[in-house]
Amino acid sequence: MPFLYSVIYVAFLGIASHVIGEALPRRWFAWGKFPYRAWKWEKNGKIYDALKIRAWKDRMPDKSRVVKSMVPKRVGACPTSESVYRLIRETCVAEAVHACLCLLAFPICFFWDSAVGLLLAMIFILCNIPFIMIQRYNRPALVSLAERLEKREERRRNAGTHSVG
Repeated sequence: MPFLYSVIYVAFLGIASHVIGEALPRRWFAWGKFPYRAWKWEKNGKIYDALKIRAWKDRMPDKSRVVKSMVPKRVGACPTSESVYRLIRETCVAEAVHACLCLLAFPICFFWDSAVGLLLAMIFILCNIPFIMIQRYNRPALVSLAERLEKREERRRNAGTHSVG
């Protein structure tokens, strides 16, 4: 029975985290502030290169590939600063959801009378950490891209308003 309860709990968490994650107002997520801003030790995501994240990050499951109503987790062919900023906020939401899932893993321990519950909770946490790392790896590059696009868009707007006289 403890295994069944654990499976039901994890399934419930998966469904609830999707529904709640999609419902959260994106304005709550400021990528330049705690906890989403890059830590100094992360070196703007470069620290994750040591973990070869570039080689495996695209092989991880991506719910936006299956659930078409979600914001795609890729920069399009003709990105705008607005679309990239939307994607940056999505990385913050994804990070928050996976961090919450890590915290919510511990009730699994209560279904078991042995250390198996703790082991399963740790496995659940370890399965969520790579997704947090991917968000933290991608965000600095996306912010840089969005800022460059914003400057380019501003130059284009200004070029269109200046008349030769």
